[in-house]
Amino acid sequence: MPITGPDNGCLHVETKTATGLPTVLVSAAALVDTDGRVLIAKRPAGKAMAGLWEFPGGKVQEGETPEAALVRELNEELGIDITESCLAPVTFASHCYDDFHLLMPLFVCRVWQGAITPREGQEIKWERPVRLGDYPMPPADAPLIAILRDLL
Repeated sequence: MPITGPDNGCLHVETKTATGLPTVLVSAAALVDTDGRVLIAKRPAGKAMAGLWEFPGGKVQEGETPEAALVRELNEELGIDITESCLAPVTFASHCYDDFHLLMPLFVCRVWQGAITPREGQEIKWERPVRLGDYPMPPADAPLIAILRDLL
């Protein structure tokens, strides 16, 4: 039932606006293994938000689709080959950081070729969807946990 009167919930949440900030498009993947666990990666020292856990992926380059970016990024970061047809779009994150606005489509992928091998100094971990909230994540990634928990 819709809320029609005063409410202390989402209608009154203070949000930052992205006016004048550049929008950065990043694709992310929830890689799901045969046991239903999701792969997360810890951002290495020296990178922005180092020490936080995230879903693998990366920036979409000019002229590239979000799916093509994931194919490229997952190969570069983890040494696996995927095809765009194995990426199922699930949801997206939209978050305003201090110096840019992030728009991040999230895809689920259950099929890939090759052994997952961290290639950029990141730590990786397979975790059950119900436990993803136990890991500190960037503000844009954190809201995706509930969706994955309900979906998987």
